[in-house]
Amino acid sequence: MQDFSIGEASRRCGVKVPTIRYYEEIGLLPLPPRNEGNRRIYDTAAINRLAFVRHARALGFEIAAIRTLLELQGKPGQPCDAADAIARIRLTDVEQRIDALGALRIELKRMISECTLGNVSECRVIEILTDHNRHSISHG
Repeated sequence: MQDFSIGEASRRCGVKVPTIRYYEEIGLLPLPPRNEGNRRIYDTAAINRLAFVRHARALGFEIAAIRTLLELQGKPGQPCDAADAIARIRLTDVEQRIDALGALRIELKRMISECTLGNVSECRVIEILTDHNRHSISHG
């Protein structure tokens, strides 16, 4: 079994050192043992767990969801219904964001297409942004 410093854990997993400390503070990573110099020592299991958390965060999972997924990972004999539900919730969120971005794209294209490239006094972009009743996307 190989031991790693916090700097090496950071490099291997692509997670900044302060983020690793934060994950320890909130319980996503167990507090690591320390060497004689009081430096943190991470084993392969800790590196794998950190990589799991980083990947989950990259996919946009919230901390609470990651905590639940880690708990489930520790109980491999359970059905995966709970993990599936967490992923479905995340997928729904992503699809809603994609829809909102699509509406934003349409609005921006409309603003640009109405632009005459004249003076600011005639600028449709400025006019549309000034007219708060004229937008086609929600700001929720």
